[in-house]
Amino acid sequence: MKTFSATPADIDKKWILIDAEGVVLGRLASIIAMRLRGKHKATFTPHMDMGDNVIVINADKIQLTGNKRDKPNYWHTGHPGGIKSRTTGQILDGAHPERVVMQAVKRMLPGNRLSRVQMTNLRVYAGTDHGHEAQNPEVLDVKAMNSKNTRS
Repeated sequence: MKTFSATPADIDKKWILIDAEGVVLGRLASIIAMRLRGKHKATFTPHMDMGDNVIVINADKIQLTGNKRDKPNYWHTGHPGGIKSRTTGQILDGAHPERVVMQAVKRMLPGNRLSRVQMTNLRVYAGTDHGHEAQNPEVLDVKAMNSKNTRS
């Protein structure tokens, strides 16, 4: 029996809608990363973009555990003395709360050219409005997935 290797004709991409309200960021990011890579499919091939298109709404209402709202995020402007920082809470309360989800998912994907292509299949919105109704996305209930995996 030969090992199956998918070709572009074998790839079937779906659209998935995830509501991030009240979901822990790390659990959400791991589910999204798995869907973007296509690891939930039986025909997963590591060198192909087999993942689904994922739409995340209510990114401003994600839940962070512990003191992660106070964790600083650093970046450098490229100029001498140009190190800057903002806390995760400031980013969530600011103008672009979707960047927190995007960065968490990006860091859970491998750092290669294929993951940069897979990140283009992710759309994150701060509110409930998104412009992808024409794609008829399937709703993925992440809260139910997390509730049966956690111990009570």
